[in-house]
Amino acid sequence: MHIKPIIAICAIVLVAPGAARRATAQQRGTAAVDVSAGWTGFADDGVVSETPVGVAVRWYLSPRVSLGPEFTFISGESHSHRVLTGNFTFDLLRPRSGQSRVTPFIVIGGGVFSTSESFAFTRERFSSYEGAFTVGGGVRAPINARVSVGADARLGWEPHIRLMVFASVRLGS
Repeated sequence: MHIKPIIAICAIVLVAPGAARRATAQQRGTAAVDVSAGWTGFADDGVVSETPVGVAVRWYLSPRVSLGPEFTFISGESHSHRVLTGNFTFDLLRPRSGQSRVTPFIVIGGGVFSTSESFAFTRERFSSYEGAFTVGGGVRAPINARVSVGADARLGWEPHIRLMVFASVRLGS
């Protein structure tokens, strides 16, 4: 198991909430929780399709920059994957009070990718851990003052493409 990604994730989780409280111009709440689901395609002899679901927390350091952890569970046939990353999200447009609009963003994350596989004939279970990263972008649109919906596309390691839709709830004032 690679220890450096775990240390980086722990540092982000511990430092981000304090940094978010110290941030000044907060036109957004200090944090948001995202719940997501979608499609993941892994490179194999072709594309292997699997179903991911995830949850992320973003602490805003400024109106356009947020940091936080994301956990994604990916279900496959006789195996599963778990991805834990610390993400940096940058909104490409500055939020405006009282105006709703679609906000494009980029996201970069690094952490740990875990796979567990069951073998039917031997009843053995195999697990592996390796470093992980994702990079991509998407759009987010407000539904009301606290709730938004969106979609993103990412490339990641272990080599995969991830397409997700999400609902986001803003916490705080």
